[in-house]
Amino acid sequence: MENKIPFYKRREIRDLKEMLNSSAELFKENTAFLVKDQKCGEYIPIKYQQLKEEVDALGTALLNMGLLDKKIAIIGENRYEWIVSYLAVVNGVGTVVPLDKELPEEDLLNLVSRAEIDAIIYANSYRNIFIDTDIPYKINMDTVDSDFRDEFMQSYLINKGKELLKEGHSEYLNIEIDPNAAKIILFTSGTTDLAKGVMLCHRNICSVVMATCSIVLIKETDRTLSILPIHHTFECSLGMMVPLYRGASIAFCEGLKHIPKNIIEAKPTVIIGVPLIFENIYWKIWKQAKKSGKETALKKAIKINNALKKIGIDLSHILFKEIHAKFGGKLRLLVSGAAPLNPAVIMGFEDFGIKLAQGYGLTECSPLVTGTPDTFRKAGSVGLAIPGVEVRLANVDKEGIGEIICKGSNVMLGYYNDKVNTDNVLKDQWLYTGDLGYMDEEGCFFITGRKKNVIVTKNGKNIYPEEVEFYLNKSQYIEESLVSGILDEKTGETLVSAQLRPAYDVIFDEFGENVGEKDLHEILKKIVRDLNDRMPLYKRIRNFSIRKEEFIKTTTKKIKRHINALEKREN
Repeated sequence: MENKIPFYKRREIRDLKEMLNSSAELFKENTAFLVKDQKCGEYIPIKYQQLKEEVDALGTALLNMGLLDKKIAIIGENRYEWIVSYLAVVNGVGTVVPLDKELPEEDLLNLVSRAEIDAIIYANSYRNIFIDTDIPYKINMDTVDSDFRDEFMQSYLINKGKELLKEGHSEYLNIEIDPNAAKIILFTSGTTDLAKGVMLCHRNICSVVMATCSIVLIKETDRTLSILPIHHTFECSLGMMVPLYRGASIAFCEGLKHIPKNIIEAKPTVIIGVPLIFENIYWKIWKQAKKSGKETALKKAIKINNALKKIGIDLSHILFKEIHAKFGGKLRLLVSGAAPLNPAVIMGFEDFGIKLAQGYGLTECSPLVTGTPDTFRKAGSVGLAIPGVEVRLANVDKEGIGEIICKGSNVMLGYYNDKVNTDNVLKDQWLYTGDLGYMDEEGCFFITGRKKNVIVTKNGKNIYPEEVEFYLNKSQYIEESLVSGILDEKTGETLVSAQLRPAYDVIFDEFGENVGEKDLHEILKKIVRDLNDRMPLYKRIRNFSIRKEEFIKTTTKKIKRHINALEKREN
């Protein structure tokens, strides 16, 4: 269904090089990045003109080293040097291969081998992993004393590139970008199977950047705080490229434990994150209100403000001044992705005067498929198909649920050196996502779960574990959950089982620190019983276990479903 949402004006870009060049011209005096030269120091601004100069210089130096059309990996924490490296490589040198910094050494070396890497740019903390490998060129983002002949310092190469440019070496500047050529290889974080190398082109990323800015207002006065792993396409495309396209600024977070401090320091207007982050922040606000005796007053303020909004008066920044202050005082928009978000949290933030948009996507789609526009949203929905993308449902069942498939300029070129898996998901230009969902009469999409995760009962009924988990996680006493099917050998029936990780801090606050295992079991048993009363017989949870440790997750905080389910069986 073609959506009818009014779009914000955008400028056309065909590749990331054109995006950077035009942004540097339009916004040259704007701050592009806020960085710190030491932990817990002050933020230092870097302007668009400096960004372009350093990208061009590094690109020129890399060409001078003979790296034209080579594959170059990048690994490190979220930082300015990472983005300079990424843009320098992708805008004229070769193919960029961002690596997940959380992966163990063995996995990293395996991906480097599979991608046939010719050079690697790394933060100094990853030096020991790669310094003894046979990668021809190694470049350190940090300036350190080096005894290794084949290790270069990025700062040295940037200075070298500036000298070459002054001498008239304009080869890098003059390189024409083919927007349809595979210039990015991103390995999926996948919760199952071997990671696949998703091949993306400039057209893929640029189409998502322009589409996002068509449905969500991002201004040059905006500032984001980079929290999610930068190698991930959600953070790289939406958290980096979208602000750079609009002339906005990006502050780098120093790490998860520094988020509250960095928010106050950077004063962001936009934060991009995942449900786990936003849900934790939201419930902590209410927890603090309850603890301080302000819960009733907060509920009353919300009721008054919502009534005033109906007549065009919004006093959010006055009534919820303390809450806004915790976000730096300027926050206006949260953008959530990677997993469905509790509708109560969405509405809750909007009650405080902070809009929350969410979208659905996957690495293979650069990553966006659907999104909620500024001007229209529906509770529980991941929004409408983004501009330039066609979304349909395949193999729809009696309940109206089918596999989400899409076609458009956002869809990958294929998996690197993997024709079999490419042919399994790309059919007649349609990408079969493996995600299940349904669409309402207005074209809004709702995700029900992964095709691979569906629990099929003896009578042929389909149970979507993500749906059951959603309702379990709505309880304030449950931090997170994992639902799976367990075969009953006596009856041959597949039973619904759940692992529940209690919200210990909430439970201890309400019931006291001396809550024992038996009491904890009874609290969770009541939640399961109440949920079962509202569900059909075949969907009911037949047994559950209490999980004390956090579930094993990907770097975007998705539960590694099959690993955790296997871990439970082995225990």
